[in-house]
Amino acid sequence: MLKLFNTLDRKKQIFKPIKKGVVGLYSCGPTVYNYAHIGNLRAYIFADILKRTLKYNQYKVKHVMNITDVGHLTSDADEGEDKMIKALKREGKELNEKSMKQIAQFYTKAFKNDIKKLNIFKPNKWCRASKHVKDMIKTVKKIEKNNYSYETSDGVYFNTEKMSDYGKLAGLNIKGIKPGARVKINPEKKNPIDFALWFKAIGKGKKHIMQWDSPWGKGWPGWHIECSAMSTKYLGQPFDIHTGGIDHIAIHHTNEIAQSEAAEKKPLAHYWLHNEFLILDKEKMAKSGESFITLSTLIKKGFDPLAYRYLCLSAHYRSPLSFSWESLKSAQNALNNLYQVVARYPKPGKVIESDGQKFKQAINDDLDTPQALAIVWDLIKNDYPENKKMATLLEFDKVLGLDLAKTKIALSKVPSEIKKLVAQREELRKQKNWSEADQIRKQIDKNGYIIFKDNADGTSTVIEKQKEIKIDDF
Repeated sequence: MLKLFNTLDRKKQIFKPIKKGVVGLYSCGPTVYNYAHIGNLRAYIFADILKRTLKYNQYKVKHVMNITDVGHLTSDADEGEDKMIKALKREGKELNEKSMKQIAQFYTKAFKNDIKKLNIFKPNKWCRASKHVKDMIKTVKKIEKNNYSYETSDGVYFNTEKMSDYGKLAGLNIKGIKPGARVKINPEKKNPIDFALWFKAIGKGKKHIMQWDSPWGKGWPGWHIECSAMSTKYLGQPFDIHTGGIDHIAIHHTNEIAQSEAAEKKPLAHYWLHNEFLILDKEKMAKSGESFITLSTLIKKGFDPLAYRYLCLSAHYRSPLSFSWESLKSAQNALNNLYQVVARYPKPGKVIESDGQKFKQAINDDLDTPQALAIVWDLIKNDYPENKKMATLLEFDKVLGLDLAKTKIALSKVPSEIKKLVAQREELRKQKNWSEADQIRKQIDKNGYIIFKDNADGTSTVIEKQKEIKIDDF
């Protein structure tokens, strides 16, 4: 049975889909105002492992992910300028709609390239916020009809006081939240934590490049309403699983739940799953300051993008992951070793059922990827036929996503001078002259090859050595 930790109930629960054999999955996608940093990308690796695990359990998954290109202010609450406008200023672009669309397209393409390099399955449906404003307006109108909102001179706000269990996802005590604690004090707001559903572009309203007509005049949507409208449009309400980073719990996901339940009078999602932060020097990674590291940064330093995926698998998604160049190097070396093993194995035979059951038990226990990796290495060490090991590893990789099936580290043609050294070493080993045999092994290693395995018949298998990862000071 698949068990998942539900943030809503704060415990692991047996997963039961709304519709037998089918899962509706929504993941909070990127705001495309900059490159995704590797902390962001951890969330999408986690969502990918979840999706692969669901498919491994024979579920058909409908996965929806948003692209936010309007409405997300620099504060996750209702303050600051739109992040897309901030991007235009940062890059010296003209402040107009054409430039905003261009910059959104550029960073959307960059994000999609990143997830491809990380072997992350694409969602079944991408939904761009700016293309769904009519759906957002419909949702706000439902909230208004159900008497959960009010209008001010600068927008339409959600009345949190009307929602008796507001903040249940985060365990918030809204009575203890003082004015100005989460957002700047607005004298027109009825409660300090009320949030914007729609921003007006007139009167005291804020200016924005992109504006739409609405029942409340020209304006643009609040960030939170976007996910509510788009998830419900494509998955219905309620749907099964909503994912995101833990930074979304207190505000974004809390507000999503409130406004969706106010609009439809039913739960938004049954299971809420959140991944922990990536930690760099005891601070979470963010898009400000010196801790902004992208996937391209890793690639330029010689790392395989899948080494970062391996590093993420080495920690449970609900545990903080400490990033360092040394830890990434260790992950790269482990991945290289795994590729070298797979390269030598013959064509796959039958899956080893006992190890397959252990793996499924681990991954079905709230996506326990560290235990799953331990099972991988135990399998390699065990005395099983290599064709069965190969089949079992490929089966595991349906979840791990390390691209083992496409490994192209072939048993390369060994140069004649290396073959001579190998023959000398084999003769010395027959004579039990281990010291001189080891010296020749080191000489082979210096020439870019390694003795991968000493076979039972006295011969040795030689393959080309993987390039060593060199780390510059960062």
